[in-house]
This record gives sequence, structure tokens and C-alpha cells, in this order.
Amino acid sequence: MNLLTAKIAAQGQALELLAERQKVLAGNIANADTPGYQARDFDFARALAEARGQGGSALATTAAGHLDTGGGAAGVTPTVQLEWRTPDQPALDGNTVDLDRERASFADNALRYEATLRFINQDVKNMLSAITGQ
Repeated sequence: MNLLTAKIAAQGQALELLAERQKVLAGNIANADTPGYQARDFDFARALAEARGQGGSALATTAAGHLDTGGGAAGVTPTVQLEWRTPDQPALDGNTVDLDRERASFADNALRYEATLRFINQDVKNMLSAITGQ
């Protein structure tokens, strides 16, 4: 992995995971009134650690000719393991969506997505100014 793009690639993985989590949370909110629907989510920190090769699923370099990925594999879309959310108080119809929790998580995740996007934009601007010498 190129040193210039390593930081952006790491933030790109975080951005992909945040986008995936936003879809999961939106699905939970959309099914808040669906009888029997079980809320789902995933551990973002663990998924990000695994995507960056810190969760024990990194590529192993077993021969001298293997390239070191420097942690996570570049260009590989991170995968997530969806888990069932444990309800604080499930509804009588079996639905486990806590709408207040989902909305708060959705807003928090959207804020993190926006912040990560701004970090990436700033890193690109910094690289461009360094390359052009301005």
C-alpha cells in the first residue's frame, strides 16, 4: 500500500462500514411496526478492526515473495457479521425495534459518516497542495 494513500484507504474502509451500518439501521427503523421483526446491528469497532487486519483475519505472509498489506487488505470491501440486537423491552407482537435507540444510532452514525468524509476530503486537499507546492 502506498504511504500517500494508506490513510485515505483506511478511512475509506470506515466509510464503507458506516454506510453499511446506516443501511442496517434504516432497515430497523423502516420495520419498526412490522410484527415479529428482529432488530439487527453489528459491532462497528470490531468490523473496522477486522477490515484493517487487526481482528485476526489479516492476510498472512508466509513466503518472502508475498506482499505485506500493512494491516488491512487494500481494495477489499469490508464484510460485517450482522447480529440480533438484544431488546430492552420487546413488543407483544415480537418486534424488537426500539425506535428511540434506532433514531439515536442513525443520527450518530450519520454524523460519523459526515466527519469521515470531511477527513478524507481534507487529506486529499493536503496531498494536492503538497504535490502542487502551494
